[in-house]
Amino acid sequence: MTLDESTFESLADTTLAHLFDTIDEVLGDQIDVDLEGGILTLELDSGGQYVINKHAPNRQIWVSSPKSGASHYDHRDGRWIGTRDGADLQTLLAAELAALTGTRVDLG
Repeated sequence: MTLDESTFESLADTTLAHLFDTIDEVLGDQIDVDLEGGILTLELDSGGQYVINKHAPNRQIWVSSPKSGASHYDHRDGRWIGTRDGADLQTLLAAELAALTGTRVDLG
């Protein structure tokens, strides 16, 4: 089921704000975290950058990862699920950040 625009915007904004708050709190000394205009940018001190943004035309969250490349996520059953691999956005991002920083972050 496709989300209407208002619902998508609300869910995506809430998700991006949650990711921003949690990552900044746990990894703020290892990552430069910025959320502006619906775009969450994570710049790792060790190099590499994540760009996580809303894509309103498709009602998706798009992710560009230095570890796994580009991926798109649809909102289903209360979670953002990868369109190619069925991976949960928050689970995948937490695993990648832990691998890149050595610090566990719970994004659930």
